[in-house]
Amino acid sequence: MSFNTALSGIQAASSDLNIIGNNIANSATTGFKTSRAEFADVFTSIGQGVRLQASAQQFTQGNIAFTDNPLDLAVSGNGFFQLEGGGLTVYSRAGNFKLNSSGNVVNNDGLSLMARLADSNGTITGAIAPLQLSNAYVNANPTASLQGGVNFDAREAETDSSWLLIAGVPDTGGYNSSTTTTIYDSLGNDHTVTLYFSKLDPTTNPNEWNVRTLIDGVQEDATVVSFNSDGSYNAPALIPIVFNPGGGATAGQAFDVNLTASTQYGSEFAVTSLQQDGYTAGQLLGVDVDDTGIVFARYSNGQSQTVAQVVLANFANVQGLKPIGNTGWIESFSSGSPVVSDPGTAGLGLVQSNALEESNVDLTSQLVNMIIAQRNFQANAQTIQAEDAVTQTIINLR
Repeated sequence: MSFNTALSGIQAASSDLNIIGNNIANSATTGFKTSRAEFADVFTSIGQGVRLQASAQQFTQGNIAFTDNPLDLAVSGNGFFQLEGGGLTVYSRAGNFKLNSSGNVVNNDGLSLMARLADSNGTITGAIAPLQLSNAYVNANPTASLQGGVNFDAREAETDSSWLLIAGVPDTGGYNSSTTTTIYDSLGNDHTVTLYFSKLDPTTNPNEWNVRTLIDGVQEDATVVSFNSDGSYNAPALIPIVFNPGGGATAGQAFDVNLTASTQYGSEFAVTSLQQDGYTAGQLLGVDVDDTGIVFARYSNGQSQTVAQVVLANFANVQGLKPIGNTGWIESFSSGSPVVSDPGTAGLGLVQSNALEESNVDLTSQLVNMIIAQRNFQANAQTIQAEDAVTQTIINLR
């Protein structure tokens, strides 16, 4: 009987060494979770040895290592990335993602990272689907508003009476000051818009200026703007402009010039702000991911937009997850169904971009465990030798 007991001890020690060896082998594997051998005695009246009861994975946090790839993601806290492919849903802590030929964000096995997608306005819709980053051009946005904050110098003399435009260039005696910016048409073509400010007769109109708009050297409109006696802007609230950009763009493009942030003080002309809301078409340059999993796409036209939010999943019993290799797990009856939510909610951790979670294997403790498992193996082997000696003595009795 003691032979069987010692053999069970040898088998248990061998299983322990296998588990320890696997931990050590994966000490540099991204997202790997260490396992430990858990044993139970085989009981009869005096016991029949030991058996391996479970190889229990330990889902403690691994160290966060920083990288140069914005698609490298690490979970700090509870939760797993949700991945899909081939009809299978896989959960993993390994966040070394990349783009495939279709623009999907995938891991090294080609499984797609799941996220809540955003609509065309950058609003997260709640629909969970594979995260895809399109390389297609984003549409151009024609200018609809031009907002400026300008100080008109109240000390200026009248110039409006000598306004003269020759070949798209005004006589310098016809205006007091000007400012220039760029606007965009429906095709994303840029056009130069210049606002010329001409002081009206200070005797009869002391707080009034003529504002002329020239687009690509063509005068589109002239509007009188007025100020209050304290220097604040009076009227009009908006200056409507309509122009024909040509080149196949939408004809009769309209936009408003808003100068309500302007002032008229007895100080030098100054432009404090000048902004317009149009932009040309653009291609994807890169992405940024914040700690709540929001994915921002950056484009070559200077625009950025929310495209998705990475989701995380958690389980009532993470040790009940079934490992399938490649640092992936699938749900089982023991694990329960996944709770899928946004990072930072429902007890889930946060997402760290430009980072990977390292294996949680502690090499020092594993080497200590290896020595202990080796001693257990040797001790059980010694039990067999002792039992063999006793048996030989009994056989040799006459």
